[in-house]
Amino acid sequence: MLRYQLTHPTILAALASAGHGSRVLISDGHYPHTTGANPAAERVYLNLAPDRLLVTEVLAALTDAVPIESATVMSPPPDQPEPPVFTAFRTALPHLPALAALDRFAFYDTARGPDTALVIATGDRRTYANLLLTLGVRQD
Repeated sequence: MLRYQLTHPTILAALASAGHGSRVLISDGHYPHTTGANPAAERVYLNLAPDRLLVTEVLAALTDAVPIESATVMSPPPDQPEPPVFTAFRTALPHLPALAALDRFAFYDTARGPDTALVIATGDRRTYANLLLTLGVRQD
């Protein structure tokens, strides 16, 4: 029996086949899932309806199951304020010193890289609610 909350079989299989340094993209409902990520990455579509599921809900399940070494967000243009969802990301990842930030096109380029092993599409309608996680190593 599993000791954590995550039970989605496809996500578990993708995480089990990923390793240290592999990336997991949790994307909002606005994200170009087909063209904005590594074509070889496993894709899981959890975007059943608007705001079902939220990126932060998926993040909570992942943080319970795997070590996260770093997190990168898609930053808005400099003339826009920081999206409130970034505060929720920091709260969910208190062990990280900071969130790395990339502009939209650099974020897409990074997500398209060969290290992105898993893309989880959500129905989150919050803007800039995209999070690219880098997996770490178990400490115990």
